[in-house]
Amino acid sequence: MTYELYIGDRSFSSWSYRGWLMLEKFDLPYTTKLVGLYAGTMADEMTHLAPAKTVPAMVTPEGHVLTDSLAMGETLAERHPDAGLWPADPAARALARSITAEIHSSFMPLRDACPNMIYCTWDGFEPSEAVLQDIKRIEELWALARSRHGTDGPWLYGAYSLADVFYAPVAFRMTTYKLPISEASQVYVNAHLADPAFAIWKAEADKESYDPFPYDLGLTRQPWPSSAG
Repeated sequence: MTYELYIGDRSFSSWSYRGWLMLEKFDLPYTTKLVGLYAGTMADEMTHLAPAKTVPAMVTPEGHVLTDSLAMGETLAERHPDAGLWPADPAARALARSITAEIHSSFMPLRDACPNMIYCTWDGFEPSEAVLQDIKRIEELWALARSRHGTDGPWLYGAYSLADVFYAPVAFRMTTYKLPISEASQVYVNAHLADPAFAIWKAEADKESYDPFPYDLGLTRQPWPSSAG
């Protein structure tokens, strides 16, 4: 009973990382297939996965194709109720679903201005007021989840859940662009940076190279931090 997961370049595809975390973090059996998101071969390599056109895409052991990360998460939670993808407490689960849906569909200024990359960090990035408002809202959601349900562990609801899966790339954006966040938010960001699963993903991403670089901001590049120190 093995899932097939199709992903794009690990250095840049935040949605691919979410799909991979759903399987890796909850010990579900899977194989990974890398498609050429930046090489321009993705469409051809995914023709057999219709209607999927983007990554991640997941094929269930029965051959059902899922084309959206939130649909993937809900399907896995339904199929594996004991895996703990959502918090067990109904109040925590309701809030977790709400804030996960929000990050899935919102925060376009942050997405547009700060493309996901774990390739380097940038000196001198100046966030717009719209980006700062997105950060403020995200920090409010994190603080609410942590204060209500996350006091017994490092994650938003104490134990790792799908909410953390969906906010992981946000933590990386905050790191890549050195965005201004509170001390409490930085602690949560550091938990993602120190996650052993991220170390596995980053090691594979480090094997990728690009010429030209897909997102050259014209700023000074710095190495990605080696730890969450």
